[in-house]
Amino acid sequence: MKVLSIVGARPQFVKLAPLHQEISRRHQHIILHTGQHYDPQMNDSFFSILDIPSPDHNLGVGSGSHGQQTGRMMMEMEGILQEADPDIVYLYGDTNSTVAGALVAAKLGLPIAHIEAGPRLYDRYNPEEINRVVTDHLSHLLFCPSEVSRVNLEKEGIRDGVHVTGDLMVQILHQVSERLSTEPLSRFSLQEGEYMLCTLHRAENVDHPGKLREILSALAELPFDVVLPLHPRTRKTITQFGLDGILEGADNVKVSEPLDYLSFLSLNKHARSVLTDSGGVQKEAYVFNTPCLTVFHRTGWVETVDEGWNRLLPADRGSIVKAVLEARRPETYLASYGGQDVAAKMLRLTEDYLSKV
Repeated sequence: MKVLSIVGARPQFVKLAPLHQEISRRHQHIILHTGQHYDPQMNDSFFSILDIPSPDHNLGVGSGSHGQQTGRMMMEMEGILQEADPDIVYLYGDTNSTVAGALVAAKLGLPIAHIEAGPRLYDRYNPEEINRVVTDHLSHLLFCPSEVSRVNLEKEGIRDGVHVTGDLMVQILHQVSERLSTEPLSRFSLQEGEYMLCTLHRAENVDHPGKLREILSALAELPFDVVLPLHPRTRKTITQFGLDGILEGADNVKVSEPLDYLSFLSLNKHARSVLTDSGGVQKEAYVFNTPCLTVFHRTGWVETVDEGWNRLLPADRGSIVKAVLEARRPETYLASYGGQDVAAKMLRLTEDYLSKV
């Protein structure tokens, strides 16, 4: 069997790792990297740390508007997919790389497997929601991280090829857990359970000066340390909007470059709480039993909210400070996203599907 995986962003590299381990044991696996994330700490280091081979193809697309980025990807992908002629194309999550791959593969008549199918924000103005919905409706195999995701697909009339497999991110977290340490805490002069980890990258937050000012002001007001690894997009907008002074005057906020995968996970695991607008970071916090506060009006991971580990917040200084100070670990944990055999399930289902077509 010839499998072609299309990836382009940090969460996709993480999901790719356990699947590559399974696929490469008995099948050919071609990796196409769009270059959507091009910072070395958000790109090359993940491949090295997670023992993923260098991509067979790297499009080097880089940044740009949604239309420009998706269009360039499609133009470059088409010839590669035609030449490779894979038995199936694996797509991951909800990025522009995902929807570009879905459109090209569908027009070439190639079978598509969508990993992490079914989560919904129910917000069609959200770019990632558009990507995910389009990809789900074009896919032949849909691997859902939870029962909630399966029900979402059923509401849209998608029933064939749908399987609840669990989440690949949970599997890889189990695999790397023994490699996590407290060394990153020492690097930032932190004490376990006495600091907060924060990430910001969503356009809905970082492209709006008013919202970004509120969030940064909240961080500066907190009575304990905050580690803030700055996404390149966020660093750019902070300077563009003249907000550097908020962080420069906040002794408690430890700003850094993007962190390598294991360092970031270690900080997540040992934090008192996490403040983020990233779906992947929400799930990582959930797996580590770290209370999470999400600066966004919706989440695709509703299970984390229902179980009390995640709380949705507006980009408002007072609301954020109050919620962070109140954050506590809930007493219940239901572990909604599967265990350590997710990749094997997906590959077995793929082999079974292709044996019948």
